[in-house]
Amino acid sequence: MSARKGVDFLADIARDRRKRIDEMKLERPEATLHAQLGASRAPGRLARALRRATPAAPLNLLCEVKRASPSKGVLHEHVDPVATAQLYERGGAAAISLVTEPDHFLGDPRWMDHVRPTVALPLLLKDFIIDRYQLLDAAARGADAVLLLAALLDTARMTELIDEARALALDCLVEVHDGDEMEAALSAGAMIVGINNRSLHTFVVDLGTSVELLPRIPADRIAVAESGLSRPEDLLRLRETRCDAVLMGEVFMTSPDPAATLAMMCAAARGQT
Repeated sequence: MSARKGVDFLADIARDRRKRIDEMKLERPEATLHAQLGASRAPGRLARALRRATPAAPLNLLCEVKRASPSKGVLHEHVDPVATAQLYERGGAAAISLVTEPDHFLGDPRWMDHVRPTVALPLLLKDFIIDRYQLLDAAARGADAVLLLAALLDTARMTELIDEARALALDCLVEVHDGDEMEAALSAGAMIVGINNRSLHTFVVDLGTSVELLPRIPADRIAVAESGLSRPEDLLRLRETRCDAVLMGEVFMTSPDPAATLAMMCAAARGQT
């Protein structure tokens, strides 16, 4: 699971996802997924959970279950997604992200099947979406939202996937890394914009990326800061911006006491030191 840089890294993941998607389509054809869709759900569950009511309100925490990452290796080999999701819900998370990509992050789409019946919070299925089949699969598993990566999709394709996700009552968290990607995401109709502080080219984390790009997100969109947020002071700094929510995972996956770490981060999200 060595980290590859830039476009090559994303190309590797996209290639592996295409192979998996072809296999999934044979195992679970689209007609089967349509039959598994539950009753119509109200769209916008993740958006409502993440929007910060006022500048004085707490930041909302989108807490993540992630077994591994290409940049850090294995984070928590034996993570229990159900127990962790329940811990997040008890601890004050606003929503939960499940990193389900199997080849580079060692996740499993079936995590969504197991977690969905056990928590009431909105669930984000975090994968590398390149095919509308993945949207249908996520909806059939009970996801409330999916991740789209601006670095992997051109504006036209992003627009198509956002529209198709909306038709399935799925929100899209569109992740960007720089100003050009942000403009593309906004043009494509992204309502939830995640700013990733980790460079895809160097894998260096710089919280300044969020601080620089947050003011460029329109007030009617939802702004999420991602990656490298591991200290209470990081959240205290973001409270002074127009940030609505923060996505945090590694800090909990590597903590010897994730419940205590979550309590500390929730306090910082409220502005308490």
